[in-house]
Amino acid sequence: MVTLKQLAKELNVSISTVSKALNNSEEIGKETIKRVKELAELYNYKPNKVALSLKQNRTNTIGVIIPDILNHFLSKVLFGIEREASLHGYNIMTCISNESLEKEKESLQLLANGSVDGFILCLSEETQIKNEIEHFKQTIKRGLPIVMFDRVAHDVLCDKVIVDDFDATYRATKNLLDENRKQIAFFSNIDDLSVGKLRERGYNKAILESQSHKPLVLNIKKEDNPQEKIIAFMKQHKNIDAVISADSASGVIAINVATSFGLKVPKDISVIGFSSQSVSNHSIPRLSTIRQHAKEIGANAAQMLINRLQNVSGEASEFKTKIVKTSLVKNGSTL
Repeated sequence: MVTLKQLAKELNVSISTVSKALNNSEEIGKETIKRVKELAELYNYKPNKVALSLKQNRTNTIGVIIPDILNHFLSKVLFGIEREASLHGYNIMTCISNESLEKEKESLQLLANGSVDGFILCLSEETQIKNEIEHFKQTIKRGLPIVMFDRVAHDVLCDKVIVDDFDATYRATKNLLDENRKQIAFFSNIDDLSVGKLRERGYNKAILESQSHKPLVLNIKKEDNPQEKIIAFMKQHKNIDAVISADSASGVIAINVATSFGLKVPKDISVIGFSSQSVSNHSIPRLSTIRQHAKEIGANAAQMLINRLQNVSGEASEFKTKIVKTSLVKNGSTL
């Protein structure tokens, strides 16, 4: 494999000149740049990325840690991260924590050993339940910046990208109240997570403000059969005429259960879920959804991290929290 030294010798210029020409430096004349690039192409010259990263003390690689690759929202965030990173010349290395605190720690330790320049991550369920954050603080102390998204640790000083989960369910519940719904239930299988708690609080606020309604909350645990729990809850509360779902599946199940009970959606019951367009297609009629704009979340997270990595002045800028606006997409399950 040809080297910079060999190119320089054949062109009768310095190694520095060849390097600068390949990087389009303004210090080098256009004719020299052309000669260098033509010879490099002739010999199929490729820079040694490992050597280059050691010299520059950077890898141009971002570590991404997500809890679940099968989660449609998270996979779309990952798509947004990769696309934005690629636009700026960065690669990504992805690890899956599988909702495990230990796997999350192992992933951080593995990638922090010279493989990446910084991290974008979403906390595992176990991390949030145990509220353990020391591994994030230690990573940042080592000079590796972190950007958190969706599930974040508010006690860790880093950049964050979130949606306003509280406001999203508050406004969606108000929308159902405007439909003159009288018995609005809230279903969730993520009540252990920060986002689940915020969504429930938003629902409760809207219900309590109405003064004529009482909260109806069903929290579904991991060990539960969600369909059985929803069937039992809707049999117990036969007057339910609307449902807000905090997760991507419960809303679809609510529509299917209501239909099996002989109810007409949305005439007899309206349903809104936190979900993606693809998940909403699994019910008839299609589920109205609170859209989180996952790709936008991923792109913002990548941009925030790259901006911090490319802060050539070396001055520590203030950490920011970017709030991505949600939108209510009405399909067939609401009036």
